[in-house]
Amino acid sequence: MKLNDRHAECDMLDRLIEAIRAGESRALVVSGEAGVGKTALLDYLAGQASGCRVVCTAGCQSEMELAFAALHQLCAPLLDSVKRLPVPQRDALRIAFGTGSGPTPDRFLVGLAVLNLLSDAAEPHPLICVVDDEQWLDRASAQVLGFVARRLVAESVGMVFAVRTPSDELAGLGELRVEGLPEADARALLDAALTGPLDTRVRDQIIAETHGNPLALLELPRGLTPQQLAGGFGLPSATRLSGGLEENFRQRFDVLPVQTRRLLLIAAAEPVGDPALVWGGCGAAGNRRRSGGARGGGGSGRLRRSGAVSASPGALGGLRVGAPAGAARGPCGCG
Repeated sequence: MKLNDRHAECDMLDRLIEAIRAGESRALVVSGEAGVGKTALLDYLAGQASGCRVVCTAGCQSEMELAFAALHQLCAPLLDSVKRLPVPQRDALRIAFGTGSGPTPDRFLVGLAVLNLLSDAAEPHPLICVVDDEQWLDRASAQVLGFVARRLVAESVGMVFAVRTPSDELAGLGELRVEGLPEADARALLDAALTGPLDTRVRDQIIAETHGNPLALLELPRGLTPQQLAGGFGLPSATRLSGGLEENFRQRFDVLPVQTRRLLLIAAAEPVGDPALVWGGCGAAGNRRRSGGARGGGGSGRLRRSGAVSASPGALGGLRVGAPAGAARGPCGCG
């Protein structure tokens, strides 16, 4: 199903999928400010890609200093094919992912290895690689993925990146710029999200201050009282609206019980949406508190993971570091 307010963007993604199914390759950068709906478009892409294999990765601020971390998350479901790579490429990729030993691998060889790995994975079914929050990728992964995207030719492989502002690593790739909603769509979204009366002047001010940003349209009214929404105390200040989104999230977080806040903190630090890791982190934090090893509402410490990472998130949704509490990942694991 198309997103009601993103017909042009969905049409472009539909054409990308059709091209990949027809044996072509495509690379696309979906750019726009935070909350504008990039992840919703990635979710739409994954949901429409029937007959295609979809693998995902997402940038994570806590892993930006870990070379090849995001690349490993993307390629983990495909690593059974590593043995078919040329020896220099295979060795470079194994060293990059920590399954082999040797000097720091040449990133050119790592890039060629990933290109061949994706091409091999696309032989039985077209392959779509979805990369969310590219601005938070570790630099090594960003360089390799940009390198690969520029060299796709006719492998039935698609690569779609979501990013706030395209980086140098994505230079030369096609771009889909996502803007705020048109006024009519913004009004419809705002009206659908509210259950009480909304003064016309307050509605107009919210739409003007948010510039049609869907996340802001949905969240900013939550920081206003029913009386303010109805215009009973006059219009809310422009400062309150334009600077209130993060403050709104903070206030809603602060009133939660300590254990709930700890759960959200651990879920935000866990990058792949694996509920077992989140619950394990909660248990470890609870044990340390009972033994006197932790104080306050802190997090879980070091969360460990091993083996291949699934591209699908668990029931907890995997909150992203730096995203507002409650910003869950989509069905392909992208936040």
